[in-house]
Amino acid sequence: MRAQDRSTARRQLDKRLNSIRNSDMARPPRGWVKAIRAALGMTMAQLAGRIGVVQSRAFDIEKAEITGAITLGSLARAARALDCELVYALVPRKPLQEMVAERATVQAMNSVKETRHTMALEDQSVNEEDEREQVKKLAKQIAEKAGSKLWQLP
Repeated sequence: MRAQDRSTARRQLDKRLNSIRNSDMARPPRGWVKAIRAALGMTMAQLAGRIGVVQSRAFDIEKAEITGAITLGSLARAARALDCELVYALVPRKPLQEMVAERATVQAMNSVKETRHTMALEDQSVNEEDEREQVKKLAKQIAEKAGSKLWQLP
């Protein structure tokens, strides 16, 4: 994907994810399956029958959701049995654009730090304000062009 396309994709995803990020979609303490089943007045046996499994398996599904061990397939089957739609999303803790900018800034600071050391050895130090400006410019260039290199571990 071209750098311009990545930037556009990040902006579009950030826009879509903002509504989710700003909502209270936290899983209920008992899990969504049990919370909805109980709110509907559906028994565990009835849920099991609607999923097409034995009652102990329906219990295992509810338990697996709480522990985080449930598969998407099992959760989707439970959702259908409860006449619900499974909505699946990864929601970044902060906007994607911000994540890229922060990572690019770290890389820019590392690059400038290496240059600073070399220049200091040659008694050619740069003042802090100029260095901050250089980091900003370099970070912008890195964010625009780096692609997957941005996420390489040192």
